Amino acid sequence: MTTLDAEQQDASWRGGGEKLRGRVAFVTGGTRGIGAAICKSLGNQHATVAAGYGHNVERAKAFADDYEELLGVRPSLYHGNVASAEDCRRTVGEVLEQHGRLDILVNNAGITIDKTVAKMTDEDWYTVLAVNLSGAFFMAQAALAHMVERGSGRIINVSSVVGETGNVGQANYSASKSGLFGLTKTLAKEAAFQLARAGKNTEDGIGLTVNTVTPGFIATEMVAAMPAKVLEKIKGQIPVGRLGRPEEIARVVHFLAADASSYITGQVWGVNGGLDM
Repeated sequence: MTTLDAEQQDASWRGGGEKLRGRVAFVTGGTRGIGAAICKSLGNQHATVAAGYGHNVERAKAFADDYEELLGVRPSLYHGNVASAEDCRRTVGEVLEQHGRLDILVNNAGITIDKTVAKMTDEDWYTVLAVNLSGAFFMAQAALAHMVERGSGRIINVSSVVGETGNVGQANYSASKSGLFGLTKTLAKEAAFQLARAGKNTEDGIGLTVNTVTPGFIATEMVAAMPAKVLEKIKGQIPVGRLGRPEEIARVVHFLAADASSYITGQVWGVNGGLDM
């Protein structure tokens, strides 16, 4: 697979913005749904995109083909299990080895195993927490050391409105997504502290920030699998009266990833059609 680094790709782009020119972004769960939209949005702002995926090799290749057709450059792909601390460190290392830097980490990978508390097994609980919460921690831990050394970076976690509201049958998912709020705020404080201690927290720098985006119900495969009656009931509870679109989440992610967003850190950004008002 041929990939282009940030300095080599400019001639291939079909328009788009300039906010992320020269930046390298790694998006976990980046080959489908919200993750794929995030990759394309970052790429459309001239970022060099690395996409992580877990199982489906054919889907990942199809995403890369689609991305290349849309933007004229092929993203790099990295296979791994974010529930494994070793895989998290390995894939971050591979991105650094191939691209020489990592400016933006988007912790998007997530799974659901929905059951009521009474029926949820130990494995159901541990598996979802390992992917959705522990995975974000281990990815951030691996990226943070490099970002502190460079003196700048962006870490953006993708949570869920369910982490704020809870939901029947999703105790594991809700807990994992809620846990990202505390992780985000702690990482944001530690990142600022480490940057200052290293003498790299300058007034004219772009900083090292950590934020979270919380999607509401978005039109993805995961939501589409819900029963039609349940979906209609959910839509009726959303003030704007519709499901969200993946690109609406991606737009907020690329905004937070931009250099100009250096004064935003430790924050939770709801993108849910007003569902939590």
